[in-house]
Amino acid sequence: MQIASKCRLFNSHFFSIFPQSIQPKIPFSHNIPKNPQFSIYASSSRTFNSSSSSSASILARKVLFMAPGVEPEDIKEDMILPGSNIVVGPYAGDAKIKEVEFVKSSNKPKDCPKDERPEFAMLGRSNVGKSSLINALVKKKEVALTSKKPGKTQLINHFLVNKSWYIVDLPGYGFANASEAARMDWSSFTKGYFLNRDTLVSVLLLIDASVPPQKIDLDCANWLGRNKIPITFVFTKCDKMKGGKAKRPDQNIRDFQELIRQNYNHQPPWIMTSSVSGLGRDELLLHMSQLRNYWNNE
Repeated sequence: MQIASKCRLFNSHFFSIFPQSIQPKIPFSHNIPKNPQFSIYASSSRTFNSSSSSSASILARKVLFMAPGVEPEDIKEDMILPGSNIVVGPYAGDAKIKEVEFVKSSNKPKDCPKDERPEFAMLGRSNVGKSSLINALVKKKEVALTSKKPGKTQLINHFLVNKSWYIVDLPGYGFANASEAARMDWSSFTKGYFLNRDTLVSVLLLIDASVPPQKIDLDCANWLGRNKIPITFVFTKCDKMKGGKAKRPDQNIRDFQELIRQNYNHQPPWIMTSSVSGLGRDELLLHMSQLRNYWNNE
């Protein structure tokens, strides 16, 4: 299979196999198993099958992200990653990060590495916690430069992981401390990267779950959806609870999903994270491993 077609394959194969004609609303907590230590081989797990009389099970299947190699009748509750809608399949594995090194910065997509290794692009609003998440994933401080000033990342930065795949740190959008012309330029080359990068396995779009859905995030998510760019929604700052009448992170996540639904034929994968507490770190890496391993085997 040609690399260009491999990249686009994720849109049709990885998204939920269930139709969107019925859009059920199920409790958010249904996709968050109470036991944080999940095992996809637990023999005592309840199986979701098409003959089940449980309406909750049927509805839950309609919002799950189905991993390759998993049939709906084989889904077990503990195959759903905690704090997500992601089902783990047989391609998951080799998720541990052993080494990471900075390779290069590019100001144009054509200048990015050309070695055809698979890559995951981190994208998000300025100060969404993108650099902090990268540092948390690799468990090294300052691999990605963090700053209290929004818009510190201004280039396409490639980090080589385990000498086999890339994490790509993209410029933050939104309230970057830069001129309008500079922001327009960043937007142009970032979109060019998405549309032309054949080795892109998935965009990891970071969304701040501690605040209500922001228009600029919705615009970005909708643009990616309309252009059929493979995507995983990574909700950050899920440890932060605002005081007063502010909504909880899970409520903000639900609201965000409702607002973008029209631009996605099927439910994209999503996961809750916190760079402070480590919430979702291992689960996100496991999800990335099954996408990457499937990509490598096609």
